[in-house]
Amino acid sequence: MDVLTPGAATLTQLEAIWRQSLAVTLDPSVQPAVEAAADMVRRAAAGNEAVYGVNTGFGKLASVKIPSKDTAQLQRNLILSHCCGVGEPLDTPTTRLMMVLKLLSLGRGASGVAWSTVQLLQAMLAKGVTPVVPDQGSVGASGDLAPLAHMAATMMGEGEALIDGARMTSREALAKAGLTAVELGPKEGLALINGTQFSTACALAGLWGAWRNAQACIVTAALSTDAIMGSTAPLVDEIHTLRGHQGQITAARAQRGLMEGSQIRESHREDDTRVQDPYCIRCQAQVSGAAIDLLRRAGDVLEIEANAVTDNPLVLVGEGRIVSGGNFHAEPVGFAADQIAMAVAEIGAIAQRRVALMVDPTLSFDLPPFLTPKPGLNSGLMIAEVTTAALMSENKHLANPCTTDSTPTSANQEDHVSMAAHAARRLARMNTNLNTILGVEAICAAQGIGFRAPLQTSAQLQAAVARLRKAVPVLEADRYLAPDLHSAALMIRDGDLVAAAGLEMEL
Repeated sequence: MDVLTPGAATLTQLEAIWRQSLAVTLDPSVQPAVEAAADMVRRAAAGNEAVYGVNTGFGKLASVKIPSKDTAQLQRNLILSHCCGVGEPLDTPTTRLMMVLKLLSLGRGASGVAWSTVQLLQAMLAKGVTPVVPDQGSVGASGDLAPLAHMAATMMGEGEALIDGARMTSREALAKAGLTAVELGPKEGLALINGTQFSTACALAGLWGAWRNAQACIVTAALSTDAIMGSTAPLVDEIHTLRGHQGQITAARAQRGLMEGSQIRESHREDDTRVQDPYCIRCQAQVSGAAIDLLRRAGDVLEIEANAVTDNPLVLVGEGRIVSGGNFHAEPVGFAADQIAMAVAEIGAIAQRRVALMVDPTLSFDLPPFLTPKPGLNSGLMIAEVTTAALMSENKHLANPCTTDSTPTSANQEDHVSMAAHAARRLARMNTNLNTILGVEAICAAQGIGFRAPLQTSAQLQAAVARLRKAVPVLEADRYLAPDLHSAALMIRDGDLVAAAGLEMEL
């Protein structure tokens, strides 16, 4: 079980939790701060002064004062009324990550929840009780209200949950795990549903998927460069250090290292009639490097947000005040998700052009049409390239920014929203599309390298081809190709091709 310190969780820790479904517990040293904030909220609930969300209505109804005897019912009503999510259930790993992020936020001691509420979330993670959270319904301010309400509802024994892969009522799932539903105290419901944890969890999942794709594109680009007998001169280190962008420098060095020792490359250093390669070969480091920089910047933002307190109002124990603010507005998450989307779209755009280059005999430097030994009788990888074009175009449309869209909600009380939730949620689809584009590039490049025999590529790239060949045989004649595309896409998604090539890059 991982022990997390609120305010100090790292992307590496969170990725391990997401990929491995790890249980977590907060550092016990944070308990006194959490309890101090809860005590302050309880005193406010019993007092006469109106404190938003503690003894008032919500949103446009904030002016309605609630008697102290009704504060528990107020919180219950809040959760039930906000369970308005629609769409497909969010996947289990990302739902669990959302719960972890909520724990990190509550653990900062500014939300006013009871320590027992924190313990219930920890126990649900440990015992595999995962709320069924519909993935549509949030506009990214006042926090991810609908998705987080479905999480909170499970804690109350309402709604549905998964346990051991089975879907059942939340009350049944809690009972099966030996847990008891919580009766929320003052402000607790608001603390659970105000916040950016749904958007941030989806954005983080998108970031990690994009990073795997960014690494894979360096491997597939190196394979493609050898397949078309391209030049490595554009990878010379001085070119990239003169410009100075770290991502570009990293990408060029990585690709140059992967191609070191290639017989194919050495065979055409002299007497090659071509002067320059097309941009999809020559400018690969510039494009993928820019994407790498963008992903790293987005990662910095999301690491901060993962540790942030984003509910409202905030309990400032040191100042003895409960203050309304706007940390629930997910604009930073929306911007980060839009940046990730642009990076994913551009990696796919340049990779697709390399696929098109390899299947075109007028551009591929003597490779057979559509990379089949008997063109005409066989169509080879003709339609695999068309599939990549379709996915590339789809990703371009999906990459349109979401944060520039806003609409007023809640009777104009919430008159500007971030749209961070679907900005982040679309990243899963975009990464899946890019998995396939890069998988097809790997298939085409491996096929092209085969036609260069007896010349061989580098040892590292040979290892990558060998790994691909375990799942995707050489294309000797036309066959049912859909399973091959699926297998190659999974190798990209799971990092197998990158691992086989021995490429290591840190986000």
